Amino acid sequence: MMKNTDVKKFGRPRLLVLGCGDVGMRLLPLVRDRFRVFALTSQPGRREVLRAAGAVPLVADLDRPETLGRLARLASYIVHLAPPQAEGGTDRRTRNLTAILPEGSTLVYVSTTGVYGDCGGQRFDETRPVRPCNPRAVRRVDAEQVLRRWARRSGSRLGILRVPGIYAADRLPVERLQKGTPALLADEDVYTNHVHADDLARIVARALFRLQPNRVYHAVDDSDMKMGDYFDAVADRFGLPRPARMPRAALAQAVSPVLLSFMSESRRLDNRRLKAELGVRLQFPTVHSAMASMTGAPVRT
Repeated sequence: MMKNTDVKKFGRPRLLVLGCGDVGMRLLPLVRDRFRVFALTSQPGRREVLRAAGAVPLVADLDRPETLGRLARLASYIVHLAPPQAEGGTDRRTRNLTAILPEGSTLVYVSTTGVYGDCGGQRFDETRPVRPCNPRAVRRVDAEQVLRRWARRSGSRLGILRVPGIYAADRLPVERLQKGTPALLADEDVYTNHVHADDLARIVARALFRLQPNRVYHAVDDSDMKMGDYFDAVADRFGLPRPARMPRAALAQAVSPVLLSFMSESRRLDNRRLKAELGVRLQFPTVHSAMASMTGAPVRT
C-alpha cells in the first residue's frame, strides 16, 4: 500500500530508474501512468529521448558521488538497472548509490544469473548458493550483498531479479551467425537461459508492487535449450547458415576469452517463484514462441 507521504503534488508516487538503456526504455511506458518517473543518465544528449518517453531526465554519474546529491529522498521507488563498472572486485556504483538512498524505499535490482557460475547443467531454484566464476559475476554478487545490507539497515524492501541472456528482435546474435562464429559440439554444449526484453520490462514493473522483501527471483522464461540450439533457432528463423560445431579444445582457439567464458557455464533455472509470487505471465514463454512472432529481416547487433 502506498503511503500518503509518497504521493507528491502530481498525485503519483515517484519512481527513479537508474540505467535507462534498452530495458529501461521498454519499462517507461509500463510505469509512467502509475508513477512520476525520473530517469538517471550520465549523457546530457539523452535528455530529450527520456523526456519524450515520459520521464523527467536527471543528469548524474554513479561513478561520481558528488553528482548524486539530488537523488537523496527524491523517490521512494527505485529500479536499479545500471551495471557495475568494468573492473575491480566490487561494484563501486552501487556502493555510491546506497550512500544516498532514502530509508523505507522499495528497490528492484536487476542482477545476473552469472552469479551462480557453472552448475553442470543442473536445474535449481533461488535457494542455490552463489559461486561466481568471473570478475563480472563477482561484482554482481558484491552489488547484491551491498543492497541486502542497505535494505536491512534502512528498513527498505529489496527485490533481486537474476536475469539471463536478454533477447528481442533487435537483440539477436545475427552478426555472430553472419561471421560464421562456431559453437560447441552438442555433447559438450552448455545449457543457457533466456528472457525476452519485453517480458523482462514487465517483470520489473510487476516486482515494484508484488515483490516479497529481500527476495531473489529468477527472471527467466520456460526455455530448456543448449547454447548451440539457440543459435540454430535464430539461424533457421532468418535463413542464415547454422554455426559449425567444434569440440571445446578447438573452439578455445577460435573465439575470444570472454565468449569462451560464456560457453563454460551450464545451468537451468527454475522460474516457479517468479510466477507464483509475482504473478508473472510471460508473453514469450520460450525462445521458439518469440521467434514465431518475429517478421522481416534480422537486425544486425
